[in-house]
Amino acid sequence: MIRRLLARAFWRLSPWKLVTEPAPTRPTVLIGAPHTSNWDFVLMLAIAWDLGIELHWLGKKSLFHGWRAPIMRALGGIPVDRADPGDVVRGVVDRVRAGEVFGLVVTPDGTRGPHTHWKSGFYRIARETGMPVTLGYVDRTTMTTGLGPTIQLTGDVRADMDVVRAFYADKAGYTPAARVEPRLREEGPAA
Repeated sequence: MIRRLLARAFWRLSPWKLVTEPAPTRPTVLIGAPHTSNWDFVLMLAIAWDLGIELHWLGKKSLFHGWRAPIMRALGGIPVDRADPGDVVRGVVDRVRAGEVFGLVVTPDGTRGPHTHWKSGFYRIARETGMPVTLGYVDRTTMTTGLGPTIQLTGDVRADMDVVRAFYADKAGYTPAARVEPRLREEGPAA
């Protein structure tokens, strides 16, 4: 209740507008894209808290050391050990089997530094767990953010990514110059 009130206050005071589809009713991999700023984290929390989504997000293990660890976990963080990424999938599968309804936020853009492709972890997690993918977005050009459609991946990587690309085609991110086109290396060269 307090989180929802905080989120509603944020939307009233913020120049950002929440434009969203309803919250998913089953566990979902929630893409956070374009991920171009640390402000994306604040917007993601406001979206989830407003819609009542139990949120988990993947973060590099170094974020979960010292005084930050309890805060990051309380905000839904799951530390990722890049030496054993399979552990994350096992943990997600366990939560799904336990009947939890949550959004697992993944930022396939990866870091906010320069790169040319999205990371495919969200795709692998969705396929291995059977979870659908919800397309979350930030668009500074319209000052809107929220959730788009929820899709079920087919296993045809290029066709699935064509759907993802079509949705994000007009979404610029918080810092438009840092936006990366939604493309996975597994698709091969651009057509």
